[in-house]
Amino acid sequence: MRRAAFLQALLALSAGGALPGRVWAGETGRIMIPANPGGGWDSTGRALGRALLAAGAFDKVAFENKGGAAGTLGLAQFVSASRGDPDALLVMGAVMLGGIITGKPPVSITAATPIARLTSEYNVFVLPANSPFKSLTEVLAQLKKDPASVKWGGGSRGATEHIAAALMARAVGVNPARINYVAFRGGGEAAAAILGGYVTLGGSGYSGYSEFAPYIEAGAQALVKNRWTPALLSDDAFAIFVSDDLAALRVTLVNLGLI
Repeated sequence: MRRAAFLQALLALSAGGALPGRVWAGETGRIMIPANPGGGWDSTGRALGRALLAAGAFDKVAFENKGGAAGTLGLAQFVSASRGDPDALLVMGAVMLGGIITGKPPVSITAATPIARLTSEYNVFVLPANSPFKSLTEVLAQLKKDPASVKWGGGSRGATEHIAAALMARAVGVNPARINYVAFRGGGEAAAAILGGYVTLGGSGYSGYSEFAPYIEAGAQALVKNRWTPALLSDDAFAIFVSDDLAALRVTLVNLGLI
C-alpha cells in the first residue's frame, strides 16, 4: 500500500470533497466488508475502495462480504486470512462492538488496529409509510400492552439497535427478554423487511439515517419522531438511544503489527 496516497484517500472520503489524482499503479487492495451486500457497511466499504483507487493507493481493489454475528464472522476471517498483509482493510461500525460485548466471540476487535473514522451519522428507527403507528409513543404503548406484537428489525443480536430496543422496553416496564427482535445480516435486508411490512419498525446499526433517507424521501418509509410524554419514560439511558446523541460510526482497520 502507498501510505501517503492511502492517507490522502481517507482524508478525501472523510471530507466528502474532491479526490486527489492517480499517483501509482500495480497493487491490489483487499477490503473485507463484514456484512451482506446492500447496507451501510457495504456502501461505505465500496466508497472507500473508490477513494483509494482515485488517490492511486491501489491499482485494483477486491471486495469480500462476510455477514453474520454483528460482523464478527468477517472480523475473524479478516484477522486469520490477512495476517501481515498491509494491503488488507476491514470496515466496521458500532454494531460490531455490541456484538462483541454480548456474543463474546473468540476474535475481538483488539485483534486489529483502527486507523481512521470514515463516517458518523445518527441512528434512526423507521416505520413502513402505511404503518398504523405515527409516533414512537404509540409504538411503545403497544409494546407495553403486548410485547410480542411489536416486531423490531435490525442487525445481529447485540447490535446497537437491539440494545436500544431493550432499553426502550425496560423504560416502559417490559422485560427486555420479551421483545420480538428479528435479526438481519445487513442493513439492506433490514430495509427490505421494513418496506415489506415483515417487521413493525426497524433500525440499522450497520448504517444510520443515510441508508433509509431514499425511502423516507420517496414516502415509502416514515421516520419515527422523537416525541414522547415525560411520564412514559423514566430511564435516562433510553433518552440517549433515541435522541440525536447516538451516532453510528464506521471505521476502517488493519491487522495488528502493521502500524
